[in-house]
Amino acid sequence: MRVFLFAILLVVLGGGAYLLYTDQQDDGVLNFSNTPFLADLFATDSESEEEETEVAVAPPSAEEEPASETSAIEPPTFDIVRVEADGNTLAAGRAEPGSTVNLLANGEEVASETSNDNGEWVMLLERPLDQGQQNLTLEMVLPDGTVVKSEQVVVIAVPKRAGEKPLVVLGDEDGESRILQEPGGGVRVGDLSLDIVDYDEGGAVILQGRAKPGAQVRAYVDNQRIGDARAGVDGSESEGEWILTPDQSIVPGTYVLRVDQLADDGSVSARVEVPFERLPPEQAQNLSPGQVIVQPGNSLWRISRRLYGQGILYTVIYEANKGQIRDPDLIYPGQVFDTPVVPGG
Repeated sequence: MRVFLFAILLVVLGGGAYLLYTDQQDDGVLNFSNTPFLADLFATDSESEEEETEVAVAPPSAEEEPASETSAIEPPTFDIVRVEADGNTLAAGRAEPGSTVNLLANGEEVASETSNDNGEWVMLLERPLDQGQQNLTLEMVLPDGTVVKSEQVVVIAVPKRAGEKPLVVLGDEDGESRILQEPGGGVRVGDLSLDIVDYDEGGAVILQGRAKPGAQVRAYVDNQRIGDARAGVDGSESEGEWILTPDQSIVPGTYVLRVDQLADDGSVSARVEVPFERLPPEQAQNLSPGQVIVQPGNSLWRISRRLYGQGILYTVIYEANKGQIRDPDLIYPGQVFDTPVVPGG
């Protein structure tokens, strides 16, 4: 009986397959898609594998798409940014050769220049930057009109008080930053800087700068220790600032002034050195109007640029102070110079 039923089943299936053959044939290939039961029954291993392969392969993601030509182009960069106390600004950097580089301050174009064959560009702003925070960015326009924006931003704090040099910080999209210019224009190594050399009412020397918050700072004159100070701790109004008045008097003369930042174990973690001239106390305590005290990092050109608006007028200061300037290119922090009034200035 079982054999008989099995034979009938084979006949039915065989006949059904034959009848569907003429209706389902397409270019010599059997297609059972309209009859799911038969399609499943006669599916081959290769067809199943093909279906599985098609399901397993995902469409290409946006990240896997070929990079565009624009993404392969290096964006413009800053190399140098110098800002004077009056806001006059010089900027220089790199871009694609022959491209137009636009400099923007808080989103507004303030200068434009074409990079040379080496990809270098230099700009001197015609108008000084406004007081307050200024964010400088770059955009590069290629000959085909493609615009590529810089990944860097230069943050400038232009002080409201005349005579103070702005702080200039370069940052990028990775969050890294470095100082391009200190407000005092002093000398700096790592966290340690010597920004100001001054005299108190009695003619005693006062040194001031910045260091790692909470760090001990020690000063030397010709390798003779003259005093210690500690930088302001985190969260204080004077965070990172240090002020030192030597514990002992310094005989008038020319020396090497050294400032060390000490680590917790007493070792030196940073050091700055500058030539230094100690004035006679009577001269230091009787400064006249128009006199200036030379600060670390100063030059006659910079002093002239700040006082007269033109660096080339440094010769006026040199002529008025020939007695203490042996070389116009070599002046010392702590010196006091007369600064004559320039006609028309």
